[in-house]
Amino acid sequence: MPLRGGQDQHLAAVERLRSSYAAIPPGEQVRLAKPTSNLFRPRSATGTRGLDVSALTGVIEIDPVGRTADVQGMCTYEDLVDETLPHGLMPLVVPQLRTITLGGAVSGLGIEATSFRSGLPHESVVEMDVFTGAGEVVTTRPGETLFDTFPNSYGSLGYATRLRIDLEEVPTHVALRHVRFDDAGVLAKTIAQIVETGEYDGTRVDGLDGVVFAPGELYLTVAAWDASGSAIDVSDYTGQQVYYRSLQQGETDRLTMHDYLWRWDTDWFWCSGALGAQHPVVRRLWPRRWRRSDVYWRLIALARRLKVADFLDRRAGRPEREFVIQDVEIPVDRLPEFLAWFDEQVGMRPVWLCPLRTTRAWPSYPLDPEQTYVNVGFWGTVHVGPDAGDAPRNRAIEAKVRELGGHKSLYSEAFYDRDTFDQLYDGPHLARVKEQYDPDDRLTSLYDKVVRRR
Repeated sequence: MPLRGGQDQHLAAVERLRSSYAAIPPGEQVRLAKPTSNLFRPRSATGTRGLDVSALTGVIEIDPVGRTADVQGMCTYEDLVDETLPHGLMPLVVPQLRTITLGGAVSGLGIEATSFRSGLPHESVVEMDVFTGAGEVVTTRPGETLFDTFPNSYGSLGYATRLRIDLEEVPTHVALRHVRFDDAGVLAKTIAQIVETGEYDGTRVDGLDGVVFAPGELYLTVAAWDASGSAIDVSDYTGQQVYYRSLQQGETDRLTMHDYLWRWDTDWFWCSGALGAQHPVVRRLWPRRWRRSDVYWRLIALARRLKVADFLDRRAGRPEREFVIQDVEIPVDRLPEFLAWFDEQVGMRPVWLCPLRTTRAWPSYPLDPEQTYVNVGFWGTVHVGPDAGDAPRNRAIEAKVRELGGHKSLYSEAFYDRDTFDQLYDGPHLARVKEQYDPDDRLTSLYDKVVRRR
């Protein structure tokens, strides 16, 4: 089913991209001219010119029978889901924030509650067009070098202009069960069992994630697609109620599929609280259309530029703070050890848990396909004192994750030395592929992007 504009619009958008590439002088670094981002790492100032991807934001075509979608690289999951849900379909993995793009999730490793059975977003891509550093559009498929190396490349190999992805059939509602644990070891064993069997307490599990509020208060949320079609007893967390708090308030819940997919976006997990958006009075005054992650992201970015927190800390006599914004993958059997260490050394709460199982090995993010991992997400600040600028907590997290056989996502700050980075993310292989598709080194390397912040 071609959508408005369809293939003709897409071809025109690619030509616009080519023209913007041709306008960048030879020898000058090439990067996106993109006003928004879901990344949390600063970078050095750059020129104003960049690749024009402003017309690559739509859905090209949906095939309801074959259950696939052709999507432009800068299309957000919000826009994609708006097109697929009317057909009773959704992407196999829908990252938790509305403005994450398809290309961003594939090159930067998105994740969500279906990842324990469907892997990461790139694992449901069946074909992809990549605009390379050489200014060429290369069509690539699973098993080919460019395709297999693209995940976790963050634009260092090029940018996806079109992706064909598999979709899955879904009903209109989701039934949730919030299961409390007081022991991380029991929770980890339960995760492993659910991933192995696909069931919990005799019921099929379609989505699985969790939250740790305190060392003795941990929850798994077990989601089951609900085909009953009933609109009775459906919760709404886009108003006064806050989703993450509901885990502590009741064992069962029910959401529309749409609201389930965006349950974390409305309050940016729990981070909207830092802006006062969870206070009952503020919430009533805060326009509903502005209760979304991209709005909060802009406000936080502005506060960081203006150093508001530093000013308030100085006035209150508090130690300097370090931003600790990370997602890490930990082998499920080492999860209790990591959480205990994290409580002692970092002490940040709540913490998000999202189990995943990759379908096969991927060179630039080499998770073991025989291993179940748990993504641990934590986003906030820690008062550490005068050495905050040296990022002691972030460096300690990197070391601990490596010690436990895990991996760290690279959407935020990273502090690895070059040798360690190359070992963890197969730097030599990535360099060989980059040389093949970016022979003039027009694109910034992965290490320069995520560690040197160029």
